[in-house]
Amino acid sequence: MMDLGLTNTTATTPDAGSYVKDVTEADFMAEVIDASQEVPVIVDFWAPWCGPCKTLGPALEAAVNAAGGKVKMAKVNVDENQMIAGQMRVQSIPTVYAFFKGQPVDGFQGALPPSQIAEFVKKTADLAGDGGLADAVAAADEMFDLGEIDDAAQTYAAILEEDPNLAAAFAGLAKCHIAKGEIDEAEAVLNGMPAELAHTAVIEGVHAQIALAREAENAGPVAELTAKVEADPTDMQARLDLAVALHANGQIEESVDTLLAAFKLDRDWNEGAVKEQLFKIFDSLKPNDPIVLAGRRKLSSIIFA
Repeated sequence: MMDLGLTNTTATTPDAGSYVKDVTEADFMAEVIDASQEVPVIVDFWAPWCGPCKTLGPALEAAVNAAGGKVKMAKVNVDENQMIAGQMRVQSIPTVYAFFKGQPVDGFQGALPPSQIAEFVKKTADLAGDGGLADAVAAADEMFDLGEIDDAAQTYAAILEEDPNLAAAFAGLAKCHIAKGEIDEAEAVLNGMPAELAHTAVIEGVHAQIALAREAENAGPVAELTAKVEADPTDMQARLDLAVALHANGQIEESVDTLLAAFKLDRDWNEGAVKEQLFKIFDSLKPNDPIVLAGRRKLSSIIFA
């Protein structure tokens, strides 16, 4: 595995009928998030200079094409699509994520032997198959969204009995504990999962939720912090504290707007603490959440203004 910088210069352009595509920031939403509503999509983050990518990429492509449409593959050149790589928290390459129903559900970093590559592709393809657990995860997700937390937790636990390596189920079970205010239990769930799942996007998202929940325990009063910022707009700590308090109060969009205003004022304050807090909130939400999409767009406009 190599530090970022990332998959493969020798990969050939897919033939007609192939299930592998080069994807950019312009069509990532359509080719990955939207497309994965119907068929699982494996995303390979690579770069032309990455040695291990030259081995992993073609092997993944071959396994995906051999699956005959049960799974698709999107290749993202991180040198040309740094914003997407940053949003997905890609720290080194090759990094591979599996998306299904718009969510990252599994993944790994570094090169794998051929047998494990084939197993990963089959496991991803099976998410949409009759024998997969995708329907059960989707049902548990729906229970969670409806506030049926205990039922969702039981379903996630049952799924893990069937597949103890499914990142989405670990994430779901941990989120149930967070929803019940059981932060220590949520951390215990993540500490008990296989180490190779630790850097998948869905798990990092739960880590962000846990961090935000910890912050909420010590958040100050919104009114008091608002007055403090109004009294001294240059008080960056007060701005950050206000954003934390707003998020703890359930005012997520307002929290993001407060952080964006602070970032515009002083992006380098406290070694980039404002941007770090923004990414923490973005990571805690679904990738296609309107707050995330609008927030990232505004952040980019500030950075590149």
